[in-house]
Amino acid sequence: MARLVIGQKHGSEHEASSMRASWNTPHPTPRTGMSYGGRMALSFAMTSLVTVIILALVVTVVWGGAFSDYTRANMEEIANIAAAKLHETYKASGGWTPNGLKSVADSSVISDDIGMQVMDATGKIIYDDTWPAAYAASAGEMAGSAHAAKRGPVSSAPTDPESAVVAAVVTEDGTQIGQVRLWVLGSDALLTKADTAFRERTFNAMGLAAMIAVIASVIVGFLVSRMFTTPIRTITETARRIREGDLSARTEMRGDDEIDQLGGTFDEMAASLERDLKRERRLTSDVAHELRTPLMAIQATVEAMQDGVYPTDAEHLETVAAETRRLARLVQQTLDLSRQENHAAPLRLDLVDIVQLSKTIVNNQHQLFRDKGLHLRFMDETQGKSAKITCDADMITQCIINLMSNAMRYTPEDGWVVVSVKGDRKYVMITVSDTGIGIAKDDLARIFGRFWRADASRAREAGGLGVGLAVTKQIVERHHGFIAVESELEKGTTFTIHLPRELEAEPVSTTMKH
Repeated sequence: MARLVIGQKHGSEHEASSMRASWNTPHPTPRTGMSYGGRMALSFAMTSLVTVIILALVVTVVWGGAFSDYTRANMEEIANIAAAKLHETYKASGGWTPNGLKSVADSSVISDDIGMQVMDATGKIIYDDTWPAAYAASAGEMAGSAHAAKRGPVSSAPTDPESAVVAAVVTEDGTQIGQVRLWVLGSDALLTKADTAFRERTFNAMGLAAMIAVIASVIVGFLVSRMFTTPIRTITETARRIREGDLSARTEMRGDDEIDQLGGTFDEMAASLERDLKRERRLTSDVAHELRTPLMAIQATVEAMQDGVYPTDAEHLETVAAETRRLARLVQQTLDLSRQENHAAPLRLDLVDIVQLSKTIVNNQHQLFRDKGLHLRFMDETQGKSAKITCDADMITQCIINLMSNAMRYTPEDGWVVVSVKGDRKYVMITVSDTGIGIAKDDLARIFGRFWRADASRAREAGGLGVGLAVTKQIVERHHGFIAVESELEKGTTFTIHLPRELEAEPVSTTMKH
């Protein structure tokens, strides 16, 4: 493995390893693993399954208890009907008879899976479905006699009170002549075959519903995941194309939901990135041209003086000095923009009279404008109101000079440039108006961008890198103000700086030293 180490010092292995770093280019292929759509479908399925399980537990506890109460109440009703029939047979026969007991046990009231036990008034069992048939008949015959006390066979009826129901057999005058006890054969929960079948069908239906719910959740999760992942894949594919150099790639997503807004914001970011990259390419050409012109003039003049073509006099030295100042000015513009963007230049706040500051600037620039064949004028429109605010006088001066220089650069000879100051309760406004070439409507939103210039050929002829307005914007925003601009082609442009009368404190930032 090839390694390149520059300026490495001798030291321990630990010191060498502590300086090691690594970096990877973006992965050309997606990482392996479950996709977002698969995870969402699985999440839907798991949510549905958990919901069904919780529902099944709740239904089992609540519905199971209610169903048990229902089956017991049903069995109690059957016991009461059997008691009424036993009273009828007792009354018709004049006592307990085997046939009467057997007829009640075999009637339609008592189903095949229900056991019956009958006791007389003394509590002695006189009939039991679990007894042998011969003994049941003899017991019925002996009911009420002295032999009725004879011990019978052991009954297999349930002994747990919860597993059976008991109803009293009473006459019309309320005399209790016996009891009837019912239970379900083979069940301790009083569930007949019909009840058991109903419960099984209910749980089977719940299981089927759970399966259908899980399958439906998987399908819905898959469809919803596709709805989410399709635009995400579109954004990802667009980002990949931009990464590979296709700066014109866009998602073309439109809509009001959050993902469509994300796609729209991504397109705006891509468009901004494309514009910035184009400006950087243009900047490379502009910087090369702007720096080459004074450098070539300096080089030609110096070489001519060295070769004796030009005399080394004040005139030619002034040419070299002028071009050097031009170079310094171009570099300073770029440096000013960097400092303002990084808040490296601290604000030196003082109470400043904007009217007096602007008037002084206009007076100092008056001769320069006259040399360019332009008319420069200052107007105080404050109507006697105070225009004193807290600001950085040097930075505001730079803003005004940038706007005035911009107006001078793009205003034809014999044109007018007017600087005025006015104010209201909230802001003090500094306006710079000209009668120049104006700015196209489509360009107004971009004029404060870094290295922006309206028309490449005309801007290059006028000189400059196109950072003056960007620096002005940064300075005004640091003062918590804003700039308004109005323009009409071939009529002129008006820039208005709004500075607040009450300046909020700027966050503390590290000052860059140069």
